Amino acid sequence: MANIIIVFPRMEDGKSIRNLLVRSGYKISALCTSGGQALAAADQLGSGIVVCGYRYPDMIYKELYENLTPAFEMLLVASARMLENGVPDGVVSVTMPLKAGDLVNSLEMVIAHQERRRRRRRMAPPQRSDEEKKLIADAKALLMERNHMSEEEAHRYLQKTSMDSGTNLVETAEMLFALLRM
Repeated sequence: MANIIIVFPRMEDGKSIRNLLVRSGYKISALCTSGGQALAAADQLGSGIVVCGYRYPDMIYKELYENLTPAFEMLLVASARMLENGVPDGVVSVTMPLKAGDLVNSLEMVIAHQERRRRRRRMAPPQRSDEEKKLIADAKALLMERNHMSEEEAHRYLQKTSMDSGTNLVETAEMLFALLRM
């Protein structure tokens, strides 16, 4: 379940939104009245969704959005007049007066988008440092020399051993060197 931070300058407005979302089955992680409080909560949570109004005592929603980590999405609740100038890319907006269904549906859409992004990141191949790449290349070279394997065969061997042992490719290469040093 996504971490949800609610940010409205008036506590009553925040509580109303919180109650609406809780009745819809969502767990609220933080209820804030300023951008600074929201940023502090976001730092503790790491990722999630900020449901917020347009202006707070210490900043406006754009400043909050710019200071959030990319692991956070924003759902802005504001009047049509405030939204007529548009919102930055990545910010989803709902127009006031607020309909409960619109807010819940928009939140569902943001949660689904965040989950798709998370899945894409998990599916992406790992970014290895130059040191890790060299370690894997050295392990393949060692296998090629000692076992007379082609580069492709050595790579497949490392991959299979990695999957069988439940370790990543770098750890498998390190284990190979540790075993051969004995």
